[in-house]
Amino acid sequence: MIEIGGKPILWHILKIYTTQGFNEFIICLGYKGYVIKEYFVNYFMNNSDISVDVKNNRISFLQSFADDFKVTLADTGLDTLTAGRLQRVRSYIGDEEFMLTYGDGVADIDLKKLLDFHHQHGKIATITSVLPEGRFGALEMNNTGLIRNFHEKPQGDGHWINGGFFVLKPEVFNYIDDDADNQMWEDRPMQKLTNDQQLIAYKHNGFWRCMDALRDKYILDEMWKGNNAPWKIWKE
Repeated sequence: MIEIGGKPILWHILKIYTTQGFNEFIICLGYKGYVIKEYFVNYFMNNSDISVDVKNNRISFLQSFADDFKVTLADTGLDTLTAGRLQRVRSYIGDEEFMLTYGDGVADIDLKKLLDFHHQHGKIATITSVLPEGRFGALEMNNTGLIRNFHEKPQGDGHWINGGFFVLKPEVFNYIDDDADNQMWEDRPMQKLTNDQQLIAYKHNGFWRCMDALRDKYILDEMWKGNNAPWKIWKE
């Protein structure tokens, strides 16, 4: 619920999906899940013009600006790890292919291209891989220390990393233990998928950034305020 430009990062992530035609969500709640529940329960009212008849305790909704979000809010435990959270919402997902992402990363990802890639390769799981930006400027210098070139925040060390934005077939639950509360999705389940050659990577070459620290929040906030937010693929 940390805000970017006055809206929770969760809102930004949902907008990335709804803008591309995907508007049904299951949110796995843990720490302060009640805050997220309160946000969505009051979402329609807080994004509408209303008329209040105080004497008769009546509220009339005049015009709504609410987004087309259909959200299932599932309490998945305070200390449950990521594999366990996924296992706990299995009944809500059913036997359908679904997408999965984290609650702290934004990107200008083309979800339909991601889906097409997933269908073309026929694996159980597709992961989006990204090349993270370097956190510091890089210096090129000679042995006396004279700077020959300076790169402000170049790409990282050339290693692709997990950027979230998964597409998963329902068979993925065969790779998650029944009691997975103490398991990370990124550990045993993904390793088992890798061993069975059922995990493939879609390379996203565009913008991606996660909000791991307060510094990242400030950077994303400045991008938004400066009308330079690449993940904003929707119109006002």
